[in-house]
Amino acid sequence: MIRLFKSLFVFSALSLGATCVLADAPDVTWPAGWEVEALPQASPQVSRQRAVKNDAEGNQVMVMELTMTQVETGHQVNLEGVLLEMRKSIQKGFFQDGYQSVCNKIHPATLGSLSALETTCTITENGRHVLSQTLVAAVEVDKAYVLSYAGQAEVYKASADEIVAVKNSLKL
Repeated sequence: MIRLFKSLFVFSALSLGATCVLADAPDVTWPAGWEVEALPQASPQVSRQRAVKNDAEGNQVMVMELTMTQVETGHQVNLEGVLLEMRKSIQKGFFQDGYQSVCNKIHPATLGSLSALETTCTITENGRHVLSQTLVAAVEVDKAYVLSYAGQAEVYKASADEIVAVKNSLKL
């Protein structure tokens, strides 16, 4: 099976004009039964939180990660441009591993109480849908957020209510 989500979290690698001070991390209520993973902080400008859903054998079948990046005062984030670069990176990574991917058009969404942009990619192998991945990005004055979630096709679909609950409950 695919080593799930190897290219899932590229947001922190993108330049957003980061500053040196990071405010409190966002408040996330992860779904019951998901395993919250401790993540090392790559820099003082970036906060990352992740939870995974495992199958009965302990294999990861779904992952969600919220990344918050501090934005330099006065820096205008081109949210659609950032999302396009993230999507391109994901597609390239899956292509290099022998998978095909098709992503829908970037469209308006919400993340917590913020207006956001969203895109979902369907990853296939020999014409069979094996994985889905969604990127949701939002910006406020001094912070940029990305909620990224991906999972095996059937688990992704079955987790829709849990995903919506996380997105709606975020305190950014």
